[in-house]
Amino acid sequence: MTQQATAAALDDVRVLDLAGEIGQYCTKLLADLGADVIKIEPPGGDPVRALPPFYHDEQDPQKSLYWLNLNTNKRSITLDLDKPEGRVLFERLVATADIVVETGDPGYLDGLGLGYEGLSAIKPDIILTSITGFGQTGPHAHYKAPDIVGVAMGGVMWLAGDPADPPNLAPLKQGFTSSSIMGAAGTMMALYHRDVSGEGQHVDVSMQESLSMAQETAMQTWDMLEALRTRNGHRGIIPIDIPGIGPYECNDGWVYGFVGAPGGATWGALRDWMAEEGMAENLTEEPYTEFIDNLNLRFLTTFAEEPAEIPKKMQMLSHIHDVLTKFVAGKGRWEMYEGAQGRRLLFGIVSTPEDLANSPQLKFRNWLTPVEHPELGETLEYPGTPYRLSETPWAIRSRPPLVGEHNREIFGDELGVTEDEWNALEASGAV
Repeated sequence: MTQQATAAALDDVRVLDLAGEIGQYCTKLLADLGADVIKIEPPGGDPVRALPPFYHDEQDPQKSLYWLNLNTNKRSITLDLDKPEGRVLFERLVATADIVVETGDPGYLDGLGLGYEGLSAIKPDIILTSITGFGQTGPHAHYKAPDIVGVAMGGVMWLAGDPADPPNLAPLKQGFTSSSIMGAAGTMMALYHRDVSGEGQHVDVSMQESLSMAQETAMQTWDMLEALRTRNGHRGIIPIDIPGIGPYECNDGWVYGFVGAPGGATWGALRDWMAEEGMAENLTEEPYTEFIDNLNLRFLTTFAEEPAEIPKKMQMLSHIHDVLTKFVAGKGRWEMYEGAQGRRLLFGIVSTPEDLANSPQLKFRNWLTPVEHPELGETLEYPGTPYRLSETPWAIRSRPPLVGEHNREIFGDELGVTEDEWNALEASGAV
């Protein structure tokens, strides 16, 4: 287990986590920065615990790897807010909290008297972060929004895939992830404002709006050119195939090239490498020598200046691409990557999950974090963080909680709920 040597960034902050799947990465980000995040689950457990994949493919609410990844450093209690007894306990918790994160249908908490106004009456400087598909207002506010709807309505699916494909769904629930990241960022800004002014506020996060910035230049292209960006696959915004730009298959996987871009070596350096290994074919001869010496992204600006030359240019590009494809196919991906890096050529490995687990760079930085799971009798490795704070470090301090693991600790020790009260709460189904 990672040990926390110094104070964490949010170790004086308490978060009440009412988030469903769309917002659990938000509360994970806060928890991993040191916040005391209390995961409030319905009696019986969070539905996200039922989502695959499972540890050793054993379907069990305590073994969902998906849920485990989203809930490190949290404490778990069970509570039913639809019951009056549950709401009373929740109000007592709110009095001790700084932040509430929720993902319910807009108006749901208001109907229970626990919306922003209700929470503010209990704790005037409370921050309420609401993460939903379309935000708290507007004609779509009450639409159901699984990840695929958010990714589609946010415009990302329109740009994902090859031109001949229908719109593609980005993998691994990018809509939920983006919403959670924006939720965490908005919450941190609200927390800073509270610390400066003493004022809480309601942070309203829309998945559709969170994804709008993932469209690259699609909106600007329309605003400035009145042109509709379309799916271009590996080409991106480049309308034609340029050799050295895009994915290439090695004998054991794939690499991705961006040769000719500013910052790296030129196509001439790649041709010279191919020639050293006897794989350049006729690329060291004219007309290819001069053509390759000018083959970079600026080449695109002059590509159509002489329309009669376009077919010839296209034929030459195709031939260079074929020669490069054969060169790369004869190499392993690490051989290709390291050889290219030594020549300042922009090629990178298209990493699989196994590649990430074995990456020497990530291993050097201890990116994978071991976490003990006594119930499983095993230590699992969790992904680390992309940021390193020297004075208030990120850390995984505890494994994800079992269902209701901290009921007695929080309700009894912290809120002073007596044994008789607890029995009554259990009998009512509130916990």
